[in-house]
This record gives sequence, structure tokens and C-alpha cells, in this order.
Amino acid sequence: MKLNLLPVRTALIVSCAIFFNPLFAQQGDSAPMTITINPTRVDKPLDDIPAAVSQVGQDDIQLGSEQLGLDEPLKLIPGLFVLNRYNFAQDLRASIRGFGARAAFGIRGIKIIVDGIPETLADGQGSVDGVDIGSARSITVIRGPASSLYGNASGGAILVETEQATGLPFAEFRLTAGDYGYTKPQVKVGGGSGKVNYLLNLSDTSLDGYRDHSDFENTQLNGRFDFKLSDDASLLATLHYTDQPVANDPGGITAQDAQANPQQARAQNVSFDAGEALEQTRIGLLHKMRMGEGAELETRVYHTDRDFSNRLPLQNGGIVDLQRSFVGGGVKYIRSGDVAGRVNRVAIGVDYDRQDDDRKRFNNLLGQTGALSLAQNELVTSLGIFVQNETRLTDSTELTLGLRYDDVEFDVSDAFLGDGDDSGKVALDHFSPMIGISFKRDEQTRYYATISNAFETPTTTEFANPTGGGFNPVLDPQESMNYEVGLKRQGDDHRFEVAVFHIDIDDELTPFELAAQPGRTFFRNAGSSSRDGVEIAFSRKLTPEYELALAYTWSDFKFDRFTDENGNVYDGKRTPGIPEHLLQLDLSWKGQGGYYAELKNTYTGELYANNSNSEQVSSSVVSDLRFGYSSYQGKWEFTGFLGINNLADEFYYNNIRINAFGGRYYEPAPDRNAFAGFTLRRKFAR
Repeated sequence: MKLNLLPVRTALIVSCAIFFNPLFAQQGDSAPMTITINPTRVDKPLDDIPAAVSQVGQDDIQLGSEQLGLDEPLKLIPGLFVLNRYNFAQDLRASIRGFGARAAFGIRGIKIIVDGIPETLADGQGSVDGVDIGSARSITVIRGPASSLYGNASGGAILVETEQATGLPFAEFRLTAGDYGYTKPQVKVGGGSGKVNYLLNLSDTSLDGYRDHSDFENTQLNGRFDFKLSDDASLLATLHYTDQPVANDPGGITAQDAQANPQQARAQNVSFDAGEALEQTRIGLLHKMRMGEGAELETRVYHTDRDFSNRLPLQNGGIVDLQRSFVGGGVKYIRSGDVAGRVNRVAIGVDYDRQDDDRKRFNNLLGQTGALSLAQNELVTSLGIFVQNETRLTDSTELTLGLRYDDVEFDVSDAFLGDGDDSGKVALDHFSPMIGISFKRDEQTRYYATISNAFETPTTTEFANPTGGGFNPVLDPQESMNYEVGLKRQGDDHRFEVAVFHIDIDDELTPFELAAQPGRTFFRNAGSSSRDGVEIAFSRKLTPEYELALAYTWSDFKFDRFTDENGNVYDGKRTPGIPEHLLQLDLSWKGQGGYYAELKNTYTGELYANNSNSEQVSSSVVSDLRFGYSSYQGKWEFTGFLGINNLADEFYYNNIRINAFGGRYYEPAPDRNAFAGFTLRRKFAR
């Protein structure tokens, strides 16, 4: 076993030593910086939220970064584990406290919201191929059940905010290039006045890939337009377009094949030309208005069109054609005032989402389209009503109560009747309550405790019936109950957070493959599971130039009661796809004259690839280095940067395909590789 528990013990010793060091405690004379964010659907200081919430800013996202995946700026967030960075046909597989680890593709169990508009569908499936990293200003992560606020989301939420251009108009050109045929040119323009601000970002990414049959092309246009309608009203309009004509899938291979030749693709994936292509357009409007003293009204509407095609490495039904329309909106009313002599704020809202999918399957004749094997319309509607109330019990104590009711309906209309009519409906509803309390010990220290309930429906893809069309008749939604306590401490040169949680889960959704259809994922329910965990985040300015940051996660996730349809008993087995120990350590330097550097180290502990825990994945330590230089000459700004990924040339896996048939669990990650680039920006006088 690599490194055993040394990094874990080191992290705990270092964080505790610094936290309880007398020099650390003496920093309490000055008030810490207050960051106000909106993850709980009301503006609130980060430390006053009775939940584990993390945020990264624009420099962490954009400065000197490769901008190849959303995982890059999120490495220092405890509780968040990301796989599948280099397989764009499957998308990032992000999990928070284990929720989302089972995803066959995309992001499950986590709500993705961009500029107030959901990237997560009504059925709970999300993706990040419509997220533009190059123009993101901030990313906020809610770690823990968020169903009382966002509905169909067991694990939490990731909220992305596009940068808002203000002041003088500017034009910016950025070019990044690297190993394995990576290039990404990008053009950004923006500016505005007091009434109108605009920002447009256009990028074009191409990558040959480390493994065979893993090339990728993606063009994105992202726009944000802010209008000040009056002193009391504003309108945000967003536009996003993605054209991804190529995203090939090299597939999972066995451990023996990975060791022999990590760059090889699975032969069947090559012969069937496995991969996907998509085109998506998303528009959204967000209107905010103050309605007298202490009252606000927020309204949003959006529309997303998605044209998607997918080639799976199998013949029968191996080509998928999907035409999707995703529309919705919501209204939120916030009222602040006094109730019984106590400061109180209440938020009431309604969300409605409608997902309309025309899905067809054709036989895959070695990459060519064969006979039609399935045709159906899948309509999913989701109606959610929520209320959240915050009451200041004392000057130092606040009570938060939340309740949400969701009604999710699935309706499939079978248009391929040669094998019978598989039309049907499924209606699911759920109440999601939460209660949280926060205590302010002083200007630097907060304690909190939260109890919350969450649910997660199967998606239309997860509802796929292993025996034919229509819905899987034996698949149920999973439910979870979360218990959490935490501490947050913020000083003028340090920050410390710790969260301890326990989660009980019923009917956990778990993936499996069939021997007759290898490469296609189906789902079953586990009886019950439990999760215990500890999350620690710490950062401190060592000197004016150097900063140290770490994030440590301990995860003890197990099946309590689970017997599959074949009689296999998994009681007491660890949940696959999640390491017990995850440690990230970051040392950054900002020197004189615009120079900067950053070294990121990630220790991923051992994890299991299947329910039986018979296949164990070794631990790994991966280090990434980036450094650069920024200079300003009048209206011109220049930034140059260079990065090295996997600095020590560690052999590790980019992705683990849970419960894959035939032991094909592994997708090897690239060896040591480099990228470089520059940004040139000019401001213009009006």
C-alpha cells in the first residue's frame, strides 16, 4: 500500500499544530474579510451559513491555468472528488460526499447552476460541457444535501458565476497549447457603463489525447449582459453556445492491459467508433427587483436546446440520437424584518422545469448507423415549492428552517411498437426538510449544526430497462438523511474549517453491466448505506509572498444491507469509487514584479472498483506545477505562463468505471506533460 496513512497523519498534525499555535490565536484583534455569497438562495456571509460551503475566485480559476476542465480550480475543496478529467465523451464525474460517484457519465446527485440558470436537468442529470471556465468569476460549492433548496440533489450544488465586465471596454486574446495536441485560442471582449455591462468570450479547444481514440474538439461562446433598469431593478441576460463535434471514448481496459500499454484504447471502442457529439444553446433571463423596504422579488426563465448523438461499443442499440428541449423558470420572494422582536428573513419560491427528450436507438454496425431498435419520447416535469426562514435568536445565534416539496413526473411514449408498447408513467414526490443552527463565538469563529433530508430520482438514462424499452419497473429513488456539525474560523491571514457528518441512505442507486450488453450501464437499488466523514480545509499566509493551503477528506462509506438480484451479499462492503483518504496540499508564491508560482499535490488513497471490493485500486500522489509572469504597460496587460502536470510522472488512473463487466475498470491518466500560454489584454478609452 503506497504511503499508508502518512499524508493523513501529516495533514492532521500540521493543521492542528498551526490552529492551536499561540501565534495563530493572537491574530484575533482585527476583523476578518467578509465574503457575501448566494448559495442558500439569499445573500449571506459565507461564514454565517449553517453548512459546509466553499468558494474559489477568478484568479484560482483563470490565472495561468490550463482551462481544460472544471476540476482544476476545485482541487482544494474537501469532500469533493473528481475523476474522468481526460475522457470528454463521459464528462467529468464529480462526487460530493460520495454522491455522484456512481455516474456512468456526467454529474449526478449534484445541482449545477450557471448564472442562476440550471445546467442540471429535471431528472437530475447534469453536465459541465456547457460551462465556460475561461470567463468564470467564481465557483461556489455546497458540500452536503441541498434538496431543501434545490430539489433533486442529494450531494450538494456547484454554482458558477460568469465575470461581470465594468469600466473601460477591453479586448483580450489568450492562447494555450500543450502536449498531446492541446490548443485553446480564446477571445474575450467586455465593458460597460452604469446602465449596461457586457462580456463575451469565444474559445476553441482541440486535443488529440493521451490514449488512442480520445481526441476532442469543442467551441464555446459565452455571453453575459447586465442591465440596470432602475435604482430598484436589474436584468441579467445570459447566452451560451457549445459545439462539440468530436469527443471519442477510448473505453475502460483491464489492469493487465493498462500496465502493458496505458495508451491503448479498448479494441471494441475503436471498432465501433465509440464517442459522442453535441450542440447546445442555452439562454436565460434573471430579473431582480426591490419591492419597498426589506422585500425583494426575483424571477428567472430559461430555454436550452441540445442535439446529442452517441456511439456505444456494442451493436444492438449502440447508436443513440437525442433531441432535447429543456425549459423552465422560477419565482423567489424574500422578506426581511422583525418577528416577535427578533430579526427575521424568509424566502419563498417556486421552481418549474420541463425536459422533453426524443430518443432513438439504432444498431451500431462498426460505427455505421443500422436499423432502428428504439424510438420513444421521454417527458420529465419537475415542480418544486420551497420556504426557508432565518431567525436571529440572540446576537450570536441564528436558527434556519427549510422545507421543500418536489413533484417529479416521468412519462415515456413508445413509438417503436414492433416489440410491444412500453409506454408508461412514473410519479415521484418528496418533502425535504432541514434545520440548522449557527453560533458566533466571536468575530472570527462560528459553529454550526445541521440536519437535512435529500432525495434523488433515477434519470431517464438510469431508468433504462435491462429487458427492453420503457422504464425499469423495479427501480426506486434514493433518499438520505444528513447530520452535520462544523467549525469555521477566519482571520486576517488564515482560514480553518472542519465538518463532521453522518449520512443514512436508503435505496442507493448503484451501476452494473450485463454480459450481453458490455459497455452499457444499468442501475439497481442497494438496500441501505451509511457514510461517515470528516472534511478539513486550512489556508494560511506564511509570509507576504507565500501561502499554504490544504484540504483533507476522510470517507468511511459502506453498504449496510445490499443483496443483488443474483444473491450476492455486499453487507459491510465499502462503497466503490471513493477513496477513504484524500489530501490536497498547495503551496503558492506571488513575488515582486508580477511573478507567481504554485505547486499542487494530491494524494488519493486506495479505493474499490466494484461492489464486492475484490478489485482494489492503488493509491497515488500527483503533483502539478504552474508559474507565470504578469506585467502592465499603460493600457496593455501581458501574462505568460507555463505548467507541468504530473510532475513526478506517477502512474495512476484518470477514471474508474465502477462494476464494469470483464474487469474493464481502468482508464489510465497521462504521464508527465506540459502546457504554456499567454494572455494579451488592451483597454480602450470611450
